[in-house]
Amino acid sequence: QVQLVESGGGLVQAGGSLRLSCVASGGTIRTYTMAWSRQAPGKERVFVAANSWNGGSTYHVDSVKGRFTISRVNAENTVYLQMNSLKPEDTAVYYCAARRLGAAEYDSAKYDYWGQGTQATVSS
Repeated sequence: QVQLVESGGGLVQAGGSLRLSCVASGGTIRTYTMAWSRQAPGKERVFVAANSWNGGSTYHVDSVKGRFTISRVNAENTVYLQMNSLKPEDTAVYYCAARRLGAAEYDSAKYDYWGQGTQATVSS
């Protein structure tokens, strides 16, 4: 059983940056595709970025391309989401997800483990 714990959220002004971290325990992320998703108030959860377990693919949704970057440090069992040039519409709870040996797809049902989320709030 893999546990995921996110951190790094907070309150920031528009144009600022946050770096989210997701630390895994109970297993190595080397064999997991990792992803970040977010849920804004009153809206459905949506994926923002994914990184395949074999390093072959990294994706970012159009709304965050050029501003957000997903990365991983397998030796630290940690996945990061660097968020720059933040906008008020980026305000959401951000969740980390893990999928064992799977493709980097934006399909919640295909992910095996989820964290509890970290709140990021961007003020205008």
